[in-house]
Amino acid sequence: MKILGIEASSLVASVAVLDGDVITAEYTVNYKKTHSQTLMPMLAAIAEMTELDLDTLDAIAVSRGPGSFTGLRIGSATAKGLGLALDKPLVEVPTLDATAWQLGFCEHLICVIMDARRDQVYTGLYYNRGGLETVMESDALAIADLLRIVKARGEKTVFLGDGVPVHRETIRAALGKKALFAPAGLNRQRAAAVAGLGRSSSRRVRR
Repeated sequence: MKILGIEASSLVASVAVLDGDVITAEYTVNYKKTHSQTLMPMLAAIAEMTELDLDTLDAIAVSRGPGSFTGLRIGSATAKGLGLALDKPLVEVPTLDATAWQLGFCEHLICVIMDARRDQVYTGLYYNRGGLETVMESDALAIADLLRIVKARGEKTVFLGDGVPVHRETIRAALGKKALFAPAGLNRQRAAAVAGLGRSSSRRVRR
């Protein structure tokens, strides 16, 4: 299957094409521009660079949140517009699940945190030891409450997401050496992950 992935749930804007098991292109920008300025030009650049005929897509996967209301609205509108124009099905992918999906074959507990401001985070707990397993469903929690939950499990935990820079020192103070942090190439939302998880997802939205 050839899947177009769109990620716009936060400051990150990302577009990717997954063809079978190969990411043929990915364009990601983490900068202060609105997604209405970036998503379509990014897609156009990918299509031109890879000589992609959009009619050959099998589906469009889009991040469904949680996250920024404005970003999610723009991402959803972009995906739905393309779906209508190309007559392609849409697949909604939970943002936190897709972010955790990036850390395949990870031996530790995975904690995704997205900054919700005022010491709150959107979060979920996962294992991904060859397949994504949800340990705690996505929720909005105070960072202190989340860290109490994680600490009670007594496991080494990998943190990733845009909430990490905001709460890194708080996490370290609470968990010490049991707190690990994903590397730069894997610590933010990415359209490649949305496309990858979307390929196996049965969640569909009406065109």
